[in-house]
Amino acid sequence: MSIFINKDSKVIVQGITGGEGTKHTALMLKAGTNIVGGVNARKAGTTVAHTDKDGNAVELPVFGSVAEAMEKTGADVSIAFVPGAFTKDAMVEAIDAEIPLLVVITEGVPVGDSAEAWAYATEKGNKTRIIGPNCPGIITPDEALVGITPANITGKGPIGLVSKSGTLTYQMMFELRDLGFSTAIGIGGDPVIGTTHIDALAAFEADPETKAIVMIGEIGGDAEERAADYIKANVTKPVVGYVAGFTAPEGKTMGHAGAIVSGSAGTAQAKKEALEAAGVKVGKTPSEAADLMRAIVEAL
Repeated sequence: MSIFINKDSKVIVQGITGGEGTKHTALMLKAGTNIVGGVNARKAGTTVAHTDKDGNAVELPVFGSVAEAMEKTGADVSIAFVPGAFTKDAMVEAIDAEIPLLVVITEGVPVGDSAEAWAYATEKGNKTRIIGPNCPGIITPDEALVGITPANITGKGPIGLVSKSGTLTYQMMFELRDLGFSTAIGIGGDPVIGTTHIDALAAFEADPETKAIVMIGEIGGDAEERAADYIKANVTKPVVGYVAGFTAPEGKTMGHAGAIVSGSAGTAQAKKEALEAAGVKVGKTPSEAADLMRAIVEAL
């Protein structure tokens, strides 16, 4: 089991012919992802050559739109490698086509564009789940990678991971590589994102193969405090947390666009306290959080 993607997911790549799209299509195929085609309106009707995980040559068709790609291939997941200026259009196209899952990797998408696309998805009945933007995507080890996470860090296991930070996603997967993961999802660090900590927590709670959950947050905003309230009310599985930014100076944007602290609201300490009040064990470093999770899994 897993959340949101598995070995049967049929994936298309918006921007499959660009530099990032080309590179990561190759890596996703190598990870075993079932990529069935791509989208670039200017190159519709052509194909791109790649090799699958077994080293066999594959010719992936390029379609003019997400709707056409879905109609011809049965795709149910799209990943967008599109420059920031065009990302909103790519998101709207995927939402109009009602693809069930859209992963947006692009960094630097204007917040207004993200907000408009998210509002549009809501207006259309939330038929498309959006992950991102500015995120590493999602991986179900040994089944499917829809994103840029290195697929060779870890294998399958009982831990679910949801993180605002891409690099901390990779670090936590590496720290707990001996135990393995059901799914690891990087939700992105922008002020407006599609899938939230709470969405991932709800999915992991419902997944019988996920036995424990690691949640990585960071300074800024109140997403972690809201997640803490949700955990307290709805999550029965053990949760370990880590909040990046304990040493961050007040009032300064750190790394992610959403990571800005004003007064005591949004500080790492405030988030840690909220999570601990909900019964979450919180590490002061990623390694400490990993040790807490290891102890929990060994006791299950």
